[in-house]
Amino acid sequence: MIGPRASNQALAAPLPETLRTVIRPSSGWPLLDLREFWQYRELLYLLAWRDVAVRYKQTVLGIAWAVLQPLLTMVVFAVFFGRLGGLSRCAGDIPYPLFTLCALLPWQLFSHALSESSNSLVTEKRLLTKVYFPRTILPVAPLLSNLVDFAIAFVLLLGLMAWYGVGLGWQALTVPLFVGLAVLTALGLSLWLSALNALYRDVRYVVPFLTQFWMFATPVAYSSRIVPEPWRNWYGLNPMAGVIDGFRWALLGAEAPPGPMLAASLTATVLLLTTGLFFFRRMERTFADVI
Repeated sequence: MIGPRASNQALAAPLPETLRTVIRPSSGWPLLDLREFWQYRELLYLLAWRDVAVRYKQTVLGIAWAVLQPLLTMVVFAVFFGRLGGLSRCAGDIPYPLFTLCALLPWQLFSHALSESSNSLVTEKRLLTKVYFPRTILPVAPLLSNLVDFAIAFVLLLGLMAWYGVGLGWQALTVPLFVGLAVLTALGLSLWLSALNALYRDVRYVVPFLTQFWMFATPVAYSSRIVPEPWRNWYGLNPMAGVIDGFRWALLGAEAPPGPMLAASLTATVLLLTTGLFFFRRMERTFADVI
């Protein structure tokens, strides 16, 4: 029989080393721990699915908004930019509504993900200050939820292509590569903006202006061919320019294969993602104190 004194000593005994988890702040310029990130993948899926459920909760049309947003924007572009602005000639033989919708899908994936991910740390401040998990999960989760909307809207694009009699070629196999490039671009910029937003809350007011300005600097309503040839490769330093040109080439055959421009866009994306990851990991030790 174990007496009270013996049981108290047993409770006070230190835990075995195998049951201890010591969490220390990172030092220097740390890289992303992919193994730790993978261990918390269930939390990532849970946050992403919650974003999808909350977005359409108590809405009349529900998930149909994922189709209506690009569809209505396409109509506005077709009327004001195509018919009244005369930009329909940029589309060549491709119907201008289809030309713009093909660009709107990756653009809205990028812009919506950027808007939500850049504010993710502030939105989840209660979770961030109470429990440990890899902080990079917070800006990544909105990217996954917006991929669901993109997949739904992509069906609309395929339907419009069938309506206009535009078929798919072997280039369509490269679409996931351009989707990935758009997601990585949004992630790289979101890592910068979410970390800065935790320190300076006025960053959230900059993001809508940034995305609006960026859209007009990206060939969504027009073709990149209107940019003079000597400057076109430099124009590719806008990562979304390479993504949208790639989409139109892969699905519509509207452009030449995006070679040098795509290389410039890929370089800009890698630079943005690498520096954003280093900056985010450098600043994450202060998030719980300043959020």
